[in-house]
Amino acid sequence: MPKKRKSRDQDGVYRRPDSPYWWASFIGESGARVRRSTGKTDRREAISVLAAWRLDTTSHEESDTAQHTFDELMVAYLLATEGRRRNEDVVRLHVWRLKQSFSEKVMETLSASDVTSYIQTRKTDGGVSNATVNRELEVLSAAINFAGRELDWAIPNPVVGRMLKEPEGRLRWLTRPEAVTLIRAAETRTKAPHLAPLIQMALHTGMRRGELLGLEWERVDLHSAIIYLESQHTKAGKRRTVPINAVARNAILNRARFRAEYCPDAPWVFCDAKGTRIASVQRSFGTACERAGIMDFRFHDLRHTCAAWLVQAGVPLTEVRDVLGHSTIKMTERYAHLAPENVRAALALLEGPESR
Repeated sequence: MPKKRKSRDQDGVYRRPDSPYWWASFIGESGARVRRSTGKTDRREAISVLAAWRLDTTSHEESDTAQHTFDELMVAYLLATEGRRRNEDVVRLHVWRLKQSFSEKVMETLSASDVTSYIQTRKTDGGVSNATVNRELEVLSAAINFAGRELDWAIPNPVVGRMLKEPEGRLRWLTRPEAVTLIRAAETRTKAPHLAPLIQMALHTGMRRGELLGLEWERVDLHSAIIYLESQHTKAGKRRTVPINAVARNAILNRARFRAEYCPDAPWVFCDAKGTRIASVQRSFGTACERAGIMDFRFHDLRHTCAAWLVQAGVPLTEVRDVLGHSTIKMTERYAHLAPENVRAALALLEGPESR
């Protein structure tokens, strides 16, 4: 008894594990097999699309190479990297923005003009900054690179070389007297007993807000005076250790006493009396800044302050880079101008005996 033919052979449509859509497979007019996404999740609709293509094989005929739409690319990328990306919600927002222009676009045909058109649309209609456009394009580029590296999809990456120039990054930092005033203001926030030690930790470790609020006791080694950050905890996705100085140690001991009194089983260093992890300090930090008379200052600027103090103390930029966990020295070089005495000393070496 002959085997029953598969639905793919009968109808010419089939499903792929890496795509949410039905795919079509048929022989074109030249005799080459055509395989492409129908862009339909409903099987009957996909069959109708295929029937229309078969009536006009000349205009729709393509090579035997499989093709992929923007939607398939992003589904595959988001699923494969789920849990490995920081700021999941932000990435998904970028994908949503990209989808407005690239949905159903066949990625094998993505061109430089498509990317340029997207940039113009976002700048003109969206009125967004160069930095915002770049963050969105970085997601598109990362997805394309992922597909080529992990899925063997032959997709061009016209994003390369088309990133927009961004203004020099913000650099706002506190003097030591200002920092003391801010910490005292934070200590008056009785409803936020975690705020003052959190600020002290940020100033004396250079850790990011997310790294601090996600810090668990099991990764704090007071005996060795080290905090351990695994790849999933850092922005760069690289493991690093953070030394604990005397000020940071006192801040941690403050939290340890709080834990012992209110929530001895809490895994988080920064938590409330019920042991629940602190999710945000935006309001309490803003209030503390107002009370301290410090304007135009964000929590991330505490990290800038740590870097500024290190550079001003004569710490080499390579060591500052390691403390902050920068992926390249270029990111750390923005603080170089804060130590003009280092440059002056270097130029002094050029002075000959006759100039003395």
